[in-house]
Amino acid sequence: MPTPDFISRVRADIGHDLLWLPGVSAVVFDGTGRVLLQQRVDDRRWALISGIPEPGEQPAAAVVREVFEETAVRCVVEHLVAVQSEAAVTYANGDICQFMNICFRARAVDGEARVNDDESLEVGWFAPDTLPDGLPESNRFRIAQALASEPTWFERPPG
Repeated sequence: MPTPDFISRVRADIGHDLLWLPGVSAVVFDGTGRVLLQQRVDDRRWALISGIPEPGEQPAAAVVREVFEETAVRCVVEHLVAVQSEAAVTYANGDICQFMNICFRARAVDGEARVNDDESLEVGWFAPDTLPDGLPESNRFRIAQALASEPTWFERPPG
């Protein structure tokens, strides 16, 4: 996954130290209820479409942009699914990041799903009951939340 320019500039100052970043992800459904997934280049795992908002970009606009950039599918955001802090991740180059993920439910409105950039090996539609092996548990949770009629999920503080 290419590193955005603004992160490269910050990395020039902080090196590989932990960087706290906003992240967005989308549970995109087609007209038959299938979920759009990508097989990522960096770890070869299937995952929801996700990315990092540009400075000043609204999260919903960022997720619509990311879905199109990575899959050539145009979507509209329906509602917020979950807000959660993810575990820190160390990339192959030694950079450490931790994301505050904002996940949206979206509906595909145009385009044929295909690899549309260099971040995916493959993209495809999957029925929620036939998700691919290796899909991260956090992604399975977000899909379940997108299918539920519950309000936005967030971890409640103790007490």
